[in-house]
Amino acid sequence: MSTASILGPTGVEMEALTAAAVAALTVYDMTKALDKSIEIQDLYLLSKTGGKSGDFERNGKRRRSAESN
Repeated sequence: MSTASILGPTGVEMEALTAAAVAALTVYDMTKALDKSIEIQDLYLLSKTGGKSGDFERNGKRRRSAESN
């Protein structure tokens, strides 16, 4: 799991997802000698707050939109 935050009008979900992907690739790199068929799976955004598109939770329900602020 990765967390990112910023003070500003934009979200940082791409940065958080990139950090999680890099962490998974690091684990893969350290363990590939044990098994070359290791897979990285289930990399997705769990939730976010703020930004132009508003808040988001993985269950598919938006808590609030940017327009309702």
